[in-house]
Amino acid sequence: MHGTGNLILVVDQRNSDSAPPHAEKLRALGDAATGPGFDQLMWISDANDGSSIAAYRVFNSDGSEVEQCGNGVRCVAQYLADGQVSAFELQSPAGPIAARVLGNGEVAVSMGAPIFEPSRIPFAAANEANSYDIVVGDQHLQIAAVSMGNPHAVIAVDDVRAAAVKELGAKIERHERFPEGVNVSFAHIRDRQNIDLRVYERGVGETAACGTGACAAVVAGQRRGQLDEEVAVNLPGGQVVVNWRGDETPVWLKGNAELISDGNIDLNVTMDLKG
Repeated sequence: MHGTGNLILVVDQRNSDSAPPHAEKLRALGDAATGPGFDQLMWISDANDGSSIAAYRVFNSDGSEVEQCGNGVRCVAQYLADGQVSAFELQSPAGPIAARVLGNGEVAVSMGAPIFEPSRIPFAAANEANSYDIVVGDQHLQIAAVSMGNPHAVIAVDDVRAAAVKELGAKIERHERFPEGVNVSFAHIRDRQNIDLRVYERGVGETAACGTGACAAVVAGQRRGQLDEEVAVNLPGGQVVVNWRGDETPVWLKGNAELISDGNIDLNVTMDLKG
């Protein structure tokens, strides 16, 4: 599937006790030369919290497990809805997620309240602030740091097309002040209701879109008084809409989720995907 161009492999393992593949197998699956290829793999299993219809885990193409994926959870919700307009809850590593499948190819998901406390992001800083100065090589950069269930650094730029996404993204991703690594967003504010965004994702590199990155960028701009409650985020893979009412309220992310192909993979024998 894909969400705003972010390639998502959805694996349904409900009613099964199968464990997710080990890192080497995940890397082979994530590489289009040896598997179906993906940015993120969403491993669906049975929920155990009593209120969710399913649970999921998230794996990057480098084999690492991460806490959340906004575009991936929209794909999971679209898959589980099976063409029906519906609303339900999902169990995620970052907490419960509310999903609304809208019936027009779009899905809205509640990504939870953003976290700004540095120790919970996690990010090394003495005090919470809207902006932090970090040193990257010989550069001093201003960033916002926020968690949307996974850590994000947001950098304001004048033009996303000219931003050094790959160079700076790779350096900041493993910066010493982010002990668990970080997703790096490069954001340009067009006006109070529109931003442009490119994201260097932890464990993946630059992708066509990043749902939690879009949420983080909007939240950072709202905290600085630069953005309205609802903002359209323009990414290389398309557009998502982020809505946040501030304080402890959840951030809602709305965008497309589309099926590309489906099939079966026997991980013990082959990686043949038929679409």
